[in-house]
Amino acid sequence: MDRLAILQDWLHRVLPGKDFSLAPASSDASFRRYFRVSLAARTLIVMDAPPEHENCAPFIHVARLFLAAGVHVPEILAQDMQQGFLLLSDLGAETYLAQLNEDNADTLYRAANEALIKIQLATKPNELPPYDEALLLREMRLFPDWYIAKHLNLTLTPAQTETLEQAFQSILKNVLAQPRVYVHRDYHSRNLMLSDPNPGVLDFQDAVYGPISYDLVSLYKDAYIAWDEERVVDWAIRYWENAKRAHLPVAPDFGDFYRDFEWMGVQRHIKVLGIFARLCHRDGKAGYLKDMPLVMHYLRRACDRYRALGPLLKLLDELHGSEQQAGYTF
Repeated sequence: MDRLAILQDWLHRVLPGKDFSLAPASSDASFRRYFRVSLAARTLIVMDAPPEHENCAPFIHVARLFLAAGVHVPEILAQDMQQGFLLLSDLGAETYLAQLNEDNADTLYRAANEALIKIQLATKPNELPPYDEALLLREMRLFPDWYIAKHLNLTLTPAQTETLEQAFQSILKNVLAQPRVYVHRDYHSRNLMLSDPNPGVLDFQDAVYGPISYDLVSLYKDAYIAWDEERVVDWAIRYWENAKRAHLPVAPDFGDFYRDFEWMGVQRHIKVLGIFARLCHRDGKAGYLKDMPLVMHYLRRACDRYRALGPLLKLLDELHGSEQQAGYTF
């Protein structure tokens, strides 16, 4: 019996006597798949997470933490950990990415800020894995391993390797000094749903305990949609003001907070470029290649602002020329 047939058999057991149809709802960058279960009066979502590749336990744990924080996440209606199946409430089919425009962006991002602050206010130690030096560094090493070596098919010289390692250490010094909260770790327009209440929050199973600026970077330096920098700064200020009022441990000066936001972004952009290259060259998911130029644009802009990151910017130039030469138009 193939996996889809096993899934359908399980659904017949947890939805006894009910007729339903299945249709793909979405997939992600992992082995997980999602199907929409259409019943007579409502729809549900079933997650298929093959246990040899995925572990449902973190999803269940984080869902409970975020739900207790007052965040709109899927309700877990049934589970089979052994087979890797979860039956979930349906938060709808409209992502932020599909619906964001110049007119509604302020309203939608205000709601996203409010949900993020709820997540961060719920923070307790020892509930989520630490976003520690080892994990942050392992993520950044995806860049030389997959983006440079596999995607660009280049080998760094010893001097270039030293430049990259020094940049990594500078980045780590900044982000490890930031206050720590619950971090969704992929808080962006593809994982936020238009829903009531808004937003619905998905794909949180990799949540960690880490730097407070991380999720804001995911949201406003989104790999899938770009906004004018003035608007991003305005949204970041609104978050910072509300976070201060909520007594979250943000820097008392916005300039300091925004510097941390940008340095955190450099870590994330480096990681994302490595991940997108790996998804393409290892997993055959070439669709992510089209999103690389925007991420590289974010990385170059941030490196250009801070003297300590100048050598990293020079290395990027050495690897594939200037921004204009690479064809970036942002």
